[in-house]
Amino acid sequence: MATCREGTPQWKTTIIVSTSLQSHEIIRMLNAQQHRIRFSDSVHPGAFIFPLSGTAFLMVDAQDLPEPSEESGVFERIKKFVQVHRNCFLLLRSPFKGKKELETLTVIQNRFFGSNLRILPVQNTDEIVKGMLTIAKATSKPHVDSIRDRISLARAHIIESSPVWEMLRDMLQNQAGDSTCFI
Repeated sequence: MATCREGTPQWKTTIIVSTSLQSHEIIRMLNAQQHRIRFSDSVHPGAFIFPLSGTAFLMVDAQDLPEPSEESGVFERIKKFVQVHRNCFLLLRSPFKGKKELETLTVIQNRFFGSNLRILPVQNTDEIVKGMLTIAKATSKPHVDSIRDRISLARAHIIESSPVWEMLRDMLQNQAGDSTCFI
């Protein structure tokens, strides 16, 4: 029996990737899904940019981050990334099994609180690829329009079939009928 995934065409997009990731397993996975990969020296090391959706992802391993009391070039790299990209995500790679990983996540959240950086904790390359592609697809032009249309239709349907809206319509009709009697 065919599944929905087999019947729908696979989504493909262009991804601009830092040359530092040329031999990374993520690139092999994206190539296997037939995405167009373009390498660039001008992209931040560890970065993936999806130009059609306007999103950028920076992959950082939690082991590369310093202890909470120390300073590091990693935070400076993240800061520059946030300044350059308007819609940016930090792919924080860590097993997230213990207190240390949660403290690291908290430090990053506190440090970049109020910025446009969103943090996506991931444990392996499968989660990295799935997370990036899901976000990029949901924010890419043809898909975001489709999602907006479906939400609008759902909203209209809810309003039409809502008992609250029926009651309000009846009240308005009764008020309109009452006001015509006084004229």
